[in-house]
Amino acid sequence: MTATDIAIVWDAERSQGDWQLTEGGDFVTAQALETAVMISLFTDARAAPDDVLPQGETDRRGWWGNALGEDPIGSRLWLLRRAKRRPETLNLARDYIREALAWLIEDGIARKVEVTTSWISPSRMGAAITIHQPHRSAALRAEWAWQGI
Repeated sequence: MTATDIAIVWDAERSQGDWQLTEGGDFVTAQALETAVMISLFTDARAAPDDVLPQGETDRRGWWGNALGEDPIGSRLWLLRRAKRRPETLNLARDYIREALAWLIEDGIARKVEVTTSWISPSRMGAAITIHQPHRSAALRAEWAWQGI
């Protein structure tokens, strides 16, 4: 039996995730792993001291709850919001995704996490993420908006 959780439904046009209700008023559900991946990717991690912030930003962000524990949640994908469409941007996105999902391997939930990033339109970056679990593989796809300068 697969564990479920409240689903985070991603809106690529608005570049945000949210919960949704069914017609009956219940929360839409998804596999717990999918929800955990969405939280890991789209919660803002604090920028590293050597990270270059997007133009016009001074806030290094980061989820406040990360100050309470040793295992931070989130990714630095937000740093790419105004990045230029270059191969380096795809490489950074791939690295940020791997970093954000490293806990899956550390906690024994996954044997391996594979990430491929690509430009799927002139203003949209996409990622294909495959999570190899100890006894099966589950393919998850994430897509988010990229805004050029």
